[in-house]
Amino acid sequence: MSQAIIAQTPGGPEVLQIADVEKPVPGPGQLLVKVAAAGINYIETYQREGIYPVALPFTPGAESAGTVEALGEGVSDFAIGDRVATAEGSKSYAEYTLIDAQKALPVPQALDLEVAAALPLQGMTAHYLINSSFKVEAGHTILTHAGAGGVGLLLSQLLKAKGATVITTVSTAEKAALAKDAGADHVLHYQDQQGRGFAEQVREITDGRGVDAVLDGVGKDTFDGSLATLAIRGTLVLYGAASGPVPPLDIQRLNSGGSLFLTRPTLAHHTLTAEERRWRASEIFDAADDGSLRVRIGGRYPLAEAAQAHRDLQGRKTTGKLLLLP
Repeated sequence: MSQAIIAQTPGGPEVLQIADVEKPVPGPGQLLVKVAAAGINYIETYQREGIYPVALPFTPGAESAGTVEALGEGVSDFAIGDRVATAEGSKSYAEYTLIDAQKALPVPQALDLEVAAALPLQGMTAHYLINSSFKVEAGHTILTHAGAGGVGLLLSQLLKAKGATVITTVSTAEKAALAKDAGADHVLHYQDQQGRGFAEQVREITDGRGVDAVLDGVGKDTFDGSLATLAIRGTLVLYGAASGPVPPLDIQRLNSGGSLFLTRPTLAHHTLTAEERRWRASEIFDAADDGSLRVRIGGRYPLAEAAQAHRDLQGRKTTGKLLLLP
């Protein structure tokens, strides 16, 4: 037997209860992994609430890192004892989880497994945003939102490494300090003391030109302002909806805004093959391993406290990445 978090019904954080379960058995092409840490992501709150329907009973979690304990039939590129991580697993709020071998990411030997668990989803998201959704080059000026969040902190560091000028937004002075420490050149409050929104502030910083791209994971609350900050032929990359989904758009706004580009990507479409997946992960893991990418773990919770972790995440009380530790 082992333990896992199970929700029997949709609802608030309180539906996340720890329970004894049968230890999983790997099927063909799978790895049985003893979980060292599981990443907590906002989508799991939507699944828990029933906004995104899931089969019940439900064990949340797609992201984890740990050690391989058993191999399913046909697995040849991993061995028992290997250290692996994934952003594409299932039921990772548990002591043991099953991972498809083709979706498992080798973890460098010196990299802490908690750091490895904090990186796959947010790290590979940051990677595709600046290498594929909009190919960032030295000299570009980029606006990001939620600069003290998990993706935001990674983006600032990765963008600076490419030679970009980074503008980011935050909601508090504490978060501003974290964003500045991550390398952002300009850290803005969504509304400044003069009552100006971030779009007006960005125009002032850029002498009226605007930014080459906006990387927006907030959605409804920032979308209009994000469009308003773009330079002619600028690109808005809408990769999330933390504040809610964006209402339907009149595409004529892209014309009047300056022949703008708009894309709505997702990680799944940027990890279509094992080779692409490992390329993105290896660059992120190697940067964390050599110290050029710092990963902020904002909270570590015992497995039994998954409900509290969800409360803190939805209450905007956290910065960086939250982990569950079985």
